[in-house]
Order: sequence, then structure tokens, then C-alpha cells
Amino acid sequence: MANKTIDHAFTATSLTSAATDPTFAGALSFMRRRFTKDLTGVDVAVWGIPFDAATSNRPGTRFGPQAIRRASAIFDNDAQYPFNRDLFAEMAVIDYGDCLLDYGNHQDTPAAIERQANVILDSGAFLLTLGGDHYVTWPLLKAHVAKHGPLALVQFDAHQDTWFDEERRIDHGSFVARAAREGIIDPDRSIQIGVRTHAPEDCGFTILYGHQVEEMSAGDIASAIISHTRGAPAYLTFDIDCLDPAFAPGTGTPVAGGPSSAKILSVLQRLHQLDIRGADVVEVSPPYDHADITAIAGATVAMYMLGLHAERRAIAASHE
Repeated sequence: MANKTIDHAFTATSLTSAATDPTFAGALSFMRRRFTKDLTGVDVAVWGIPFDAATSNRPGTRFGPQAIRRASAIFDNDAQYPFNRDLFAEMAVIDYGDCLLDYGNHQDTPAAIERQANVILDSGAFLLTLGGDHYVTWPLLKAHVAKHGPLALVQFDAHQDTWFDEERRIDHGSFVARAAREGIIDPDRSIQIGVRTHAPEDCGFTILYGHQVEEMSAGDIASAIISHTRGAPAYLTFDIDCLDPAFAPGTGTPVAGGPSSAKILSVLQRLHQLDIRGADVVEVSPPYDHADITAIAGATVAMYMLGLHAERRAIAASHE
């Protein structure tokens, strides 16, 4: 016990140190990373956006960041499967806390998200965001494109989110159409995986529908994503309702007939060739969850996103 501490989120002395908290105790930052607004020396900032005023069905995703953080405590501090590496040995990751929003003035929400995301991105840190409903991806995309230029969008989702609407409308089902219309994403190199609904427009995206995903192997799905994006800088957004409700019941707009968490995690594992410039996990709604099934899936997807980033950093370092 002499070399152990608790509440690593506050007591950590290094951004790359491992935690020793028991999984059932301690401060619940994402994977026990230090809670801080100091971006000095940070490689990755994990950030929550507790917003659900744009949902078209069941609310509750404002509690998503809390739930994902809580579920992430289940990860111990050995090498993380399937990456077989300590993700934090050479990658400084912090929990940046949550986005400050005025719950009574939703029209200010997109600008507030974009402004606070810009602060993180201007530091040079990679931004991994925990939602929140899927509307939050719209201002996040704007912030990332301001730094990196137009991006390919890789979207895991049961919905296309291509419903056209008024410019100022706050709606989680329209961000893709808006981003395509304004030229901040490249539809020709963008792809949606797991779609099980219809929308008026496809905006030029390639779509792997639910029945196709069911018939394809994880390797084939990953190859389709990599070949379609063709090396372009990409933004990775993961709506938890991509998964079948059996694996993610805690979400606002569940759609039956989706893939298992095992299959989609196997797809994510194979995406280390993607040039991912930013990522998010959205639509985890704890009020409809059971035994943290959805939160655990969301936390695992987020951990895989960190794993992919760690792998790309290792590959880049080996080429220097």
C-alpha cells in the first residue's frame, strides 16, 4: 500500500502515470485521468458536453458524460485490450471536465461548444468528446475544421442525420446535412456505418446499412472505411445507437437490428490507418440503461479511440 494512492484524478503527480484506485472507489474522471483545465504538455483532452435539448425522442444524454466516466473505472491499469499497451505510459491524457452551458439559453449552445473546443484544439491536444446528444458534433466539427481544414466524416450510427432544417434550429438529426451543405466535410470521402433508417437525403455519403454490416466481417467493414476515406484527415463520431439495443438500451432513439458491441469494437480496432483528427461518443442516455450496459459500451468505444491514437503516435515515433 505504501506506493499506492487513491483519487488519482486529483492526486496524480504526472500526466502519464498509472492509477491505483480500486475499480469501486476513487474520483471518477475518465479512466482516472487527472481532472484539470491546464493544457500544458497534454496530448489528449477528454471532455464532456452534458447537453440533450436537441433530442427528438427520449431525453437523458445530459447525464452521458457522467455515466461514461463512471463506467470507465472498470478498466484496470494493465495493458489495455486489445492494444496490449499502457495507453498512458507515453501519452499525456487529462479529463478536461465538462463544457459550460447555459441550460436556459440553448441558442447560445453551439457557439459555447465551438469556443471552448477551440481553446483545447489551439493547445495542440487531440480532443475526445463525451456527449451529449448528437447535435454536439456540429459545433465540434466546425472547431476541428477551423484547425485542420475540411474532413472526412466516419460516422457509426443507426441514423443518417441528414434532415435539412433551418440554420438556427437545434436538432440532433441534421448536423450531417448542415456540415455537407457548408462544405466542412467531404461527402465523397465520408462514410456511415450501421444505418437502419431512411432520410430524405444521403448528401453523397457512402452508407453501410445495418443488413450489410450484418453480412460483412469486421475486417471487411474496416477495409471499406479505410479505402473510402483514402487517407484523408477524418473526424470519427460514434452514436451509441449504432449498436443493437440489446447491447446499448440506454439511448434516446434505439433501433433494432444493429450490430453487436463485439463486432463494432473489432472494426474500431482495425482503424489505426485512419488519420483521425478528433472523435466523439454520443447519445448515451443513462435513464434508459440497465446495469450500465450502454455506459460500459460507450466507455469502451472511447478507450478504443484512445488506443487508436496511441498506436498512431507510436507508429509516427518509429518513423522519426
